[in-house]
Amino acid sequence: MKSRELALTAAEAAFNKKAQDVIILELGDLTVIADYFVICSGESTTQVRTVAEFIEHELSRKGITPIGREGVRHGHWVLLDYGDVIIHVFEKETREYYGLEKLWMDARTIEVHEDTSGMGGKNKRAVHS
Repeated sequence: MKSRELALTAAEAAFNKKAQDVIILELGDLTVIADYFVICSGESTTQVRTVAEFIEHELSRKGITPIGREGVRHGHWVLLDYGDVIIHVFEKETREYYGLEKLWMDARTIEVHEDTSGMGGKNKRAVHS
């Protein structure tokens, strides 16, 4: 699976568990650490863990396992490292505090919204670059 497709699949899985403010940062030439960051928020530590676990589950169904995972126990910020794609699932306040979007403001932002038009079916994504 290509990096962009992996990032979009992770974003869709996040929506399936009602994650909020889902965005993908295309890091491209800005850094060698990853091609994409997927960033989303949950209302509570329980939701953060649930979103992260579901993303991991959905990607594992496609034969993709993370290189590393951090923060699952505490649930304020869960990081799933898939090499070219790093997924950050934050509790809302923690996301605001660390401000990854501001840190990587030169990255191209891919906003991902749940498709509510009825045309795409349940939980399909609409992508806006």
